[in-house]
Amino acid sequence: MLPLIQVADAGDPRLADYVRLTDVHLRRSLEAAHGLFVAEGEKVIRRAIAAGYPMRSLLVTQDKVASQADLIAGCPGPVYVIRPATAEALTGYRVHRGTLASMQRLPLPDVAGLLDGARRIVVLEDIVDHENVGAIFRCAAALGFDAVLLAPRCADPLYRRAVKVSMGAVFSVPYARLADWQGGLAGLRRAGFVVLALTPAADALPIEQAPSGGKLALLLGTEGDGLSARWLAAADDRVRIPMSAGVDSLNVASAAAIACYLIGRGRLR
Repeated sequence: MLPLIQVADAGDPRLADYVRLTDVHLRRSLEAAHGLFVAEGEKVIRRAIAAGYPMRSLLVTQDKVASQADLIAGCPGPVYVIRPATAEALTGYRVHRGTLASMQRLPLPDVAGLLDGARRIVVLEDIVDHENVGAIFRCAAALGFDAVLLAPRCADPLYRRAVKVSMGAVFSVPYARLADWQGGLAGLRRAGFVVLALTPAADALPIEQAPSGGKLALLLGTEGDGLSARWLAAADDRVRIPMSAGVDSLNVASAAAIACYLIGRGRLR
């Protein structure tokens, strides 16, 4: 095991992987440039390691060193130990779990390879809220979906908040990005998928009546506006979750949970 490195200054350049974790724009550029992401908390870090993501370094607050002994022992890179207040100054928030890991990203599969052998997939169009993306990945993992496809402008599943909300499910569900937003759905049809667009529109088919056989792709749209007119028109069927009590729609993550439960477990009639 490498010796622990005690760091007192939040501005120490050795801690650059962990700087300002709440600054989405900074993290997007920094993580893309260095091919990294940050995993938070022991359970999430262990799931990332189990999924094959290499650990670059570990950041542990002084009060958590003893409880993280085996995780520290398994780290192939430097292990930085800092005071909780220093961790908060560095990251921009209180690091409750006391452990962060800088992980190396892996190459994404191509879309065709991802679809090969899959029968149930979720396709996200321009969902930019990281917590919603993380929650949808968790639904997909829990409810029997094989993969997730992301439109080009979707939020990064490996951003810290998405990883945390998903409880590491972003590591267990394969995903890829569509290079072509306009024509991306045509590839799903060539791969044999029936495309279902989830919408609150009153004239859409109740989801219980949607097709149930063969390969199914569930389209979920951005917060607020929902799916674009292009993707709604390109779907094989528009489906809705029936509402009552004057409520016209659900949060996209809540709607995803219901739809994934029905589709993933084969409960559609």
